[in-house]
Amino acid sequence: MSTLRVVVTRDPADLARCHAVRREVFVEEQGVTEREEIDGRDGEATHFLALRGDDVVGTARLRVTNDGVAKAERVAVRVPERGRGTGAALMRALHAEALASGHAEVVLGAQVSAVPFYERLGYAVFGEPFDDARIPHRWMRFRLR
Repeated sequence: MSTLRVVVTRDPADLARCHAVRREVFVEEQGVTEREEIDGRDGEATHFLALRGDDVVGTARLRVTNDGVAKAERVAVRVPERGRGTGAALMRALHAEALASGHAEVVLGAQVSAVPFYERLGYAVFGEPFDDARIPHRWMRFRLR
């Protein structure tokens, strides 16, 4: 079994690898439209690739909003890799990058079904429920320091 590693990238060439996972998880599996998923904000973000050997098994992006908030987005793990620590490894790398960039917290909009995963990582729910791409979500935050 290959070791899992997470790489941080701003390289546009890696974006196609991120998009492949996101299309598989969000578009094909969850029915999000391509237009909703590929939202035009990838150029503003730092991307993370989870690799097992040479295979891309997960991805996430960190984007700083116009008001300076560090936001975790597009966290996606391929089905065979779920439950193996891949999502947690992606989030640890994302947290480290946000902290190194001077942020005190990370926020995200979690699908309601993923709230327990993020709570296990130390995230807390805040605000009102909302829908994104017809999927129920909750706002969550994680204090980095």
